[in-house]
Amino acid sequence: MDEEKIEILDEELKQEEQKEEVKKEKKKKGKLDKELESLKSENALLNDKILRISAELQNTKRRAEEQVSYMAKYEGESLIKELLAVIDNFERAINMDDTNLEDEVSKFLSGFKMIYASFSTILTNYEVKEIDCLNKEFDPNTMEAVLTEKVDGVSTNTVIDVLQKGYTYRGKVIRHAMVKVAE
Repeated sequence: MDEEKIEILDEELKQEEQKEEVKKEKKKKGKLDKELESLKSENALLNDKILRISAELQNTKRRAEEQVSYMAKYEGESLIKELLAVIDNFERAINMDDTNLEDEVSKFLSGFKMIYASFSTILTNYEVKEIDCLNKEFDPNTMEAVLTEKVDGVSTNTVIDVLQKGYTYRGKVIRHAMVKVAE
């Protein structure tokens, strides 16, 4: 009988050990599951971070391309602005009344007119356009009201005189027109 008890005890001991081993396996599996979940979460965060960085890189690239395109489109703007002052001076010279002038001065004036015509053609070829504003409604986006005057028969906010011409370059205002506006 002692042997039977020993066998029963051995059997119970083996079952206890097996239970302990199953508990250890479950515990180990629980740790592995937690670690797996942690790694999955970390992987998702890293994937999200990669997507965000990729999107930011694409946005930066797009903005840089737009900036380069803008700079290329308006690359001659500063030169054109300087030339506008020369054009203004030519217009002032041309506006002189040449009917009462001596023959030689009249020749100079006709030369100025030819130079002015060349300048105007060049500016037109580079898409520089004069802002048409005389007798139009005042537009603060393209004009600068320097003076106002009450004029009978003219509606309020109508441009009655252009003191300095305004210009656009490829659709962008590079110099606002200085105007006198009716009150």
